[in-house]
Amino acid sequence: MEQGEHLLRSIHGASVTTMDDETVTFYMEPELCQSAQAGRHNFIGKLADTVRRGGMQVRYEPFGMRGVPKGKGKTMSHIKTPPDAQGLCFRRVYHYPFWQIEQSAERWTWDVAQSAFEPNPADAKEAARFYGFWQNRLFGEAPQKVKRSGYIYVPLQGKILAHRPFQICSPLEMVEHCLAQTDMQVITTLHPNERYENAEFAALKNLEQTNDRLTVQTGGMEDLLVGCDFIVTQNSSVAFNGYFFGKPSLLFRKADFHHIAAQADIDDLAAGFAKVQQIAPDYAAYIHWFWQKNSINAGRPEAAEMIAARLKRFGWPV
Repeated sequence: MEQGEHLLRSIHGASVTTMDDETVTFYMEPELCQSAQAGRHNFIGKLADTVRRGGMQVRYEPFGMRGVPKGKGKTMSHIKTPPDAQGLCFRRVYHYPFWQIEQSAERWTWDVAQSAFEPNPADAKEAARFYGFWQNRLFGEAPQKVKRSGYIYVPLQGKILAHRPFQICSPLEMVEHCLAQTDMQVITTLHPNERYENAEFAALKNLEQTNDRLTVQTGGMEDLLVGCDFIVTQNSSVAFNGYFFGKPSLLFRKADFHHIAAQADIDDLAAGFAKVQQIAPDYAAYIHWFWQKNSINAGRPEAAEMIAARLKRFGWPV
């Protein structure tokens, strides 16, 4: 046997293989990487098994300082956009056990974002059951206590002073628009896991001190979803969670869950604020369509089949 022709190697406990077999490297955060290596992660385990059934091997690696390296063959990266055309991205669709596999981490480019939401009346009964189950599973009795208390809930994400290309204005300007376009109370929340600069805190504090209709706080999502009239955000997952409370949202940037939301137009903000107070979408039909028909439910028996379909969608040999 010539050296290199059948070079044997072991990849994190995977079966021994030859150098001619293609390896898919999974890049993840260190803790997630350890969980995958130990076989404790349900979705990653099913994804890896599907890859192996396609004749490829699997390696797990933690992210380095530069993220996912280029030129490493097929890669599967958690959340981060792959570095080249050989890679794919996987990430949770807001809550377990729902996942998606895509070419980009930018949710607004996903297949579901480009698809038209057309509810099937035949699914209405199952959609209602599904929606009710997940309302209770995620939030207990809170969605049954909803009311309209006369305030706008504005969950902020990061970089609140920056107007990035995918936004129609900066997050701070979004808050200012809420105050200018309505006479309602505005409750703005900082994300508990974001790191904000002193200048960002100062700008929010100044805005709060000069406007008695504005309150700035951290957290408190569930209570705010119970009482708000509607949500205004760039594309925070809070707006998606608001669907379980029957609360409409006005989005100031692109999102994957935009189909039943009002979309802000910087040239006609009044129209957006008017629309979000009028719409009454079928939340049950939408959640069922978005999750059960357009994502991978890792808890379902057909999860492996759905994973394979997504990999085939991007030309992977499974």
